[in-house]
Amino acid sequence: MASVSDNVMKFFRSSSNQTADTAALPKLTRRSSGMGEILRLLNSQEGLCVLDMGATSANNIRFFTGKGHKNYSEDLLRSSLDPALRIKDSSGNAVLDSKKFLDENLVYENAQFDIVLCWNLPDYMEESLVKPTIDRLWSVMKPGGFLLAFFHTREAGPDSTCYRFHVTDSDKLEMQEVKFAAPGRHIENLFRDFASIKFFLARDEIREVLVVR
Repeated sequence: MASVSDNVMKFFRSSSNQTADTAALPKLTRRSSGMGEILRLLNSQEGLCVLDMGATSANNIRFFTGKGHKNYSEDLLRSSLDPALRIKDSSGNAVLDSKKFLDENLVYENAQFDIVLCWNLPDYMEESLVKPTIDRLWSVMKPGGFLLAFFHTREAGPDSTCYRFHVTDSDKLEMQEVKFAAPGRHIENLFRDFASIKFFLARDEIREVLVVR
């Protein structure tokens, strides 16, 4: 199992070029009802275990550890673009090897995490990896744990921007643009194994999904 420090170092090594590309980009803000509920949990309990699955944010690492929580970080979207994952199926078509992907990523103990910040990962990850990834997250979350994910609505269009999210001590998130392909739509049936699901529809054509394991 990877330690907090191992994951942080892997995270920074794999995304150093991305950090350089986006460091100068301006930060935007958006209000997040789902993050507001997550913050209430973070502020009411101690020693929670958080998995941050977005692009590198040193701010998030400082934020969670500063509150006494354990923080693990994986840039899973960038990992999913590894050319080594490309294989050919029996018909000779190029496909992604989901088994190899999960053998190399999200390798944690069962029921380890209280909170998973999925951000907009399912909306930008290639479709064949999305359901296996959500299933793995279900396994590594504690019963009663929270997962927050963002999905673009259909009105957002094909040029929707992918962002890196920075947590603040309020329900306002800071965002910086990250260059990735246009989003897909993967929300149906993804969370059917979870205990409950809540939707928040925001004005910026984002549907927030807060699910409980």
